[in-house]
Amino acid sequence: MNIQITARNLELTDAIRSYVEKKVSKIKRYFDQIIDVHVLLEIQKNVHIAEILVDAKGVFLKGLEKSEDLYASIDLAVDKIEKQLVKYKEKLKNKKFMESTPDTSLRLNVIDSESIDSNPKTIISKQIPAKPMTIDEAVMQMELLNKNFFVFRNADTGEVNVVYQRDDGNIGLIEP
Repeated sequence: MNIQITARNLELTDAIRSYVEKKVSKIKRYFDQIIDVHVLLEIQKNVHIAEILVDAKGVFLKGLEKSEDLYASIDLAVDKIEKQLVKYKEKLKNKKFMESTPDTSLRLNVIDSESIDSNPKTIISKQIPAKPMTIDEAVMQMELLNKNFFVFRNADTGEVNVVYQRDDGNIGLIEP
């Protein structure tokens, strides 16, 4: 498991680094196929933000927490990731999803704009591999990421599709 730690507007001390590595390494017990973990620690207007992005063999999880204490933010973000991993493993057991082959992966740029203020200031461009998956897998991935939509390559058609959360609570699918 590769752990990357980035700090913005704060000094990344050895104590903080070791605390993050200790906490993040515990998620390995929930899912042993975790490839990369990226931890972003940031301070904005006396609010400590911890964002953890996990790549678990093509499944992407995100835990974002804000509080007045950096260590509390880290703990809460790790707890979120742990809950998502447990939920993911349960869904795998219940639905017995088959793994898709990553040979025909597509790289997508996802632009994520999050800020404490009402005016977004930070624009982050993320590249995530879009492995072929079924619609059910895409819906599960969207729920794990706590997002309103998810872009994926449909395993049946090979086309890029979008699943999204509708206002009435149902799931919508956009196909080309």
